[in-house]
Formats: sequence, C-alpha cells, structure tokens
Amino acid sequence: MGEVFAVLADPTRRRLVEVLHDGEQSVTELVAAVAIQQPGVSRHLRILHEAGLVTVRASGQRRLYSLRRQPLREMEAWMRRYAHDERDRLGRLADFVDGPAAKPSARNRK
Repeated sequence: MGEVFAVLADPTRRRLVEVLHDGEQSVTELVAAVAIQQPGVSRHLRILHEAGLVTVRASGQRRLYSLRRQPLREMEAWMRRYAHDERDRLGRLADFVDGPAAKPSARNRK
C-alpha cells in the first residue's frame, strides 16, 4: 500500500489516474489530457503500471491504458478506517467542549 501512496504523490500521475477514471485511453489521448510530452507520459504510465494501478493492452501499434480499481479500493478502505477513528475522537471532543449545558434537559423538552 505504501507504494501506491508514493506513486500517487506525483501530481502528473494523479492527473493520469483521474483521466483514466473515465475509461480506457491511448497514450496520445493521455498526452493531450496532461499536456506533457509523450516520453514523460510514457514514463509515468510505466510507473503506474509497475505499481499495479493501470493495465495496458496492445491494439495494433497503439497501447491502451485502463485504471485498475482494486488498489484504489484497498487504499480507500485503509483511509476509511482512520477517518472513522478521527470522527469518533472529534465527536468526543465536541461533547467535552459543549459540556452538559449544551444538551437539552428533560425540563426543556416539555
């Protein structure tokens, strides 16, 4: 999982993942989407492929890239676990800060 975070730390690779979210793309289409030259896009795609984030298939002379969603799902599940812990902690902090005065008493509900 750490490799996925490291690979996605680069803004160009994040942009490629965003573009591939919409579906399979050729290298030419990806070059146009990220506005960097083809050798740079190919290098970033190789890194994404080695990290297991994209698949590639040949179609004649072209190479078509697709996003692999499983590594992103695993990363999301990992992050949700920690987000849940933080929500609980912030909820307890809010209860402490608000104190008993912020909670409606039985008399105020009538």
